[in-house]
Amino acid sequence: MITGQNFIGKSPASTGSKNLTSYIPASGEAFKEVFVEATEKEVNEAVGLAVKAFKAYRKKSSTERANFLRAIAKNIMDLDHVLVDRAMAETALPEGRIQGERGRTCNQLNAFADIIEEGSWVNARIDTAIPDRQPIPKPDLRKMEMPIGPIAVFGAGNFPLAFSTAGGDTASALAAGNPVIVKGHESHLGTNELVSWAILKAAEETGMPDGVFSMVNGGISVGQQLVKDERIKAVGFTGSFRGGRALMDSAAARKNPIPVYAEMGSTNPVIAFPEKLTQEAAVLAQTLASSVTLGVGQFCTSPGLLLAIKSEALDAFKAELATALSSTPKGVMLNESIGKSYERTGNEVRSHQAVTSSSEKIEAGAAATVSVSGADFMANPELHHEVFGPFIIVVECADQSELSQVVDALDGQLTGSILATDSDLVNYEEVINSLREKVGRIIYNGMPTGVEVCPAMHHGGPYPSSSNGRYTSVGYDAITRFTRPVAFQSWPNSVLPEELKDSNPKGISRLVNGELTNKAIE
Repeated sequence: MITGQNFIGKSPASTGSKNLTSYIPASGEAFKEVFVEATEKEVNEAVGLAVKAFKAYRKKSSTERANFLRAIAKNIMDLDHVLVDRAMAETALPEGRIQGERGRTCNQLNAFADIIEEGSWVNARIDTAIPDRQPIPKPDLRKMEMPIGPIAVFGAGNFPLAFSTAGGDTASALAAGNPVIVKGHESHLGTNELVSWAILKAAEETGMPDGVFSMVNGGISVGQQLVKDERIKAVGFTGSFRGGRALMDSAAARKNPIPVYAEMGSTNPVIAFPEKLTQEAAVLAQTLASSVTLGVGQFCTSPGLLLAIKSEALDAFKAELATALSSTPKGVMLNESIGKSYERTGNEVRSHQAVTSSSEKIEAGAAATVSVSGADFMANPELHHEVFGPFIIVVECADQSELSQVVDALDGQLTGSILATDSDLVNYEEVINSLREKVGRIIYNGMPTGVEVCPAMHHGGPYPSSSNGRYTSVGYDAITRFTRPVAFQSWPNSVLPEELKDSNPKGISRLVNGELTNKAIE
């Protein structure tokens, strides 16, 4: 079933001379298939086809789009063990993780189908005319979210399903009414092609226009061509800060700049407050170790910093944490490049003159912890950067004042976690408030790994954890990244979108003259 070709709409394409190879992380052995990198011409054709498809796809009813999303989910599940086995082989992730991620991917697709079918997501707002208002009449104004056009989505290396080909970015963009062009991640090319097949089959089954989905293989040059193409209207990206920033810069340099919704990871600080640490040092250390090593530390929400005030309880915590991490078996990382990066960045931190470490060397897949004083942490910004893997820095602060300063010195984060008693919450209120200003999600007595897909979730944070902290890449609100509000002034009711008609034929919730209602306008 895996051909190594690109898909320009529903048409396979492999005219290029550059090849890519997919490898088995556990052994370094190459898969037998050769994947062909998309040519400049093929990428251009994919974008042109998406532009043409947009004119037809944006006219599809919400029910038709919902059926398309549900068909994708069904086709992914129908791939069964073929998809699971390939994803496991390409990522070294265990079967349970892949099955869970597959379920999450399909749940996202089905959830977006339900959202758009119900219809209230368009945020319809209506202010009816007051023709006799003085000193000037008030016009009739009606506003709703509408799709924007072709979207480029970059697959994530650490989530081969949930944040890749049919993941949250693709699902939300398709739900909003936009065609999608996916650039598959080089680490799981076979998985990407299998899921692409599921999407294209669903498009054919539900009568979607050719070009509603395309998939191109390639590296940096292919990605840059997509982002720089003036016909692309937005970008979805999950990956490193370096990669996300490069896409942001390219998008900003265009004649018509576009948004890049980049989730770029973070150190996800955890603050252990004194009373909580005194009461539960050993338990907290074990809990933190489990979170740090989950998935070999390759989650964007993996905790990379532990902040606390120096004490005997902290010493006991550190000893327990080091023991727990050292007893965790070394894991296989997602690919050779990530493994080498972990070794390089981890050893740079370990060997830093301000850092104390019991480890002689950081090896790929091996968990580790180091310590640094609060003053030295603030004086050395290079220690603030994410080490992508099972690695955590314990920052020992002299007192509450220094803890507060350390929090203030942090960059923007996806998450921040508080380990505290009721008394700690009162005694350290200002520190907690400072952390809240740095994060997109603040967690009480829990670990950051695990991102629930639900309306209240916010997966995004202040820069540099994401490119725009107002938006989430997880949850129902993710759809609005790929829409824009359009206001209709003084339009005949008969030609307005259904969501804005007086009769409210879909029965959606609307803000009418300041009142939230699903009633028709009399």
